[in-house]
Amino acid sequence: MRAYGKPTVVSGGLTELVVLWGGIPLLGGALGGLLVAGAGWVAGLPWAPAQGLFRAVDGLPDQYAIPGGVGVGVLVGLVIAVIGTNERVAVTVSGTEVQVREGSSERVISRRDTRVVFLDGKNLVLLDADDAELVRQPNDLPAKRLAEAFREHGWPWAEADPHGEAYRLWVPDLPGLPAGADALLRARREALERDRNDEVRELRKELSRYGVVVRDAGKRQHVRLTRRAALPD
Repeated sequence: MRAYGKPTVVSGGLTELVVLWGGIPLLGGALGGLLVAGAGWVAGLPWAPAQGLFRAVDGLPDQYAIPGGVGVGVLVGLVIAVIGTNERVAVTVSGTEVQVREGSSERVISRRDTRVVFLDGKNLVLLDADDAELVRQPNDLPAKRLAEAFREHGWPWAEADPHGEAYRLWVPDLPGLPAGADALLRARREALERDRNDEVRELRKELSRYGVVVRDAGKRQHVRLTRRAALPD
């Protein structure tokens, strides 16, 4: 244990950046060139979409069409790289706090406010003394490295969600929830179905004020209550 040693950073590192800014644009360029080169074949498939577009591309001179296809593929790859960079997650763990960074946003959570840390699927979760979520951060970081980082600095790491059995599948008018929570869950269900991710996150935060923790399984919501939830009479 090194509770007061050098902080440990868990991230995709340089390899992730090389893949984002080198590998993906190169792959995009190769696919773009191949797609243009095979435009005539695609246009001849009776089930292929946008056949008119492929016929038009097939009619262009190769000295212009193939470089153009490669350029468009590289451009698409660069757009994906920008999006991927903005969504990169890095977790920095010390003996006193953890910094969770996603793109340009960052949250800092104190060790003294944290009761337990664990991974719920691809989500890093920190709970407070009332069993409410301090953080639920989606990530693709190596689970083993995350666990080692927290353990090395003396954090209470758990191998699974200690409240996993407390979740119930939410259905409209589910009994036992705080007043007002059902309406928020209905709104959140609609946001999930329409892939309005920002709204989904905001409604999760709002539900936490009612003492309701939400865990998603696809488009379905599972809920549990924290110790400070205001239960109906």
